[in-house]
Amino acid sequence: MYLASDLKKGLKFEIDGEPYIVIGFEFKKPGKGQSLYKCKLKNMITGNLFERTYRSGDKFKRADLEEQEMEYLYSDKDSYCFMNTANYEQHFLNKDQVGDATDLLKDNTVCTILLYNGLPIGITLPNFINLQVVESEPWAKGDTATGSTKPAILETGLEVQVPPFIDQGQMIKIDTRTREYVERVNE
Repeated sequence: MYLASDLKKGLKFEIDGEPYIVIGFEFKKPGKGQSLYKCKLKNMITGNLFERTYRSGDKFKRADLEEQEMEYLYSDKDSYCFMNTANYEQHFLNKDQVGDATDLLKDNTVCTILLYNGLPIGITLPNFINLQVVESEPWAKGDTATGSTKPAILETGLEVQVPPFIDQGQMIKIDTRTREYVERVNE
């Protein structure tokens, strides 16, 4: 069990049988009475946001969360299939659960899947992923202005800014947290 004094940004706990994460937190100590903990909470299943204020004596149940490494296999109309590499069990996530990771997912990518009571509710991509450039403007020799970039479309459909020397067909490393080009990869 968590106490109200344990509340902080990033803490995950259960309210009414659903997991929540604290995304904003403010502590207030009025002149009289108990301390107040004002929290902005996000439902980890539905994504709904709301604010709630708790008093110093309030208690919370720990959410039964676990993370497992799974390999992305394929997607169909509404779902994304991931396979647990340890026991070959398959789990399906919908578009809302995958979120904005859809344009970075490539077949056989190993991701971290967040499970609540054994059911998948979220995904964390690896920090870096290698993707192939499928469309890019040709480089004009002599165009060497410092900091110049050009748009490139990757195999997953994501468009990023790359240096002018990157050509179609090359592999590049993308930082999944910032969605930016990191370096050219030789494979």
